[in-house]
Amino acid sequence: MTDKPALSYKARRRWALVILLVGLPLYAVVAVSVMNWLGRPPILVELLVYVVLGVLWALPFRFIFRGVGKDDPGSDDPPAP
Repeated sequence: MTDKPALSYKARRRWALVILLVGLPLYAVVAVSVMNWLGRPPILVELLVYVVLGVLWALPFRFIFRGVGKDDPGSDDPPAP
């Protein structure tokens, strides 16, 4: 079996950009809205909730973000200095 990913490098870069520019702000608005709707907990509990939510949003997108900051592995061009 081959280890070729389902999405190309360029597609993963585009999806990562969409997720960071559109999805992350929407997620932040939803998280703050839910916290406000539930009422204001003690500050340490609120901080813990925001830290956990700040990590949880990225878990489903690990595959998309992995290796996006590196050079394209399929490119024949030499890496830029």
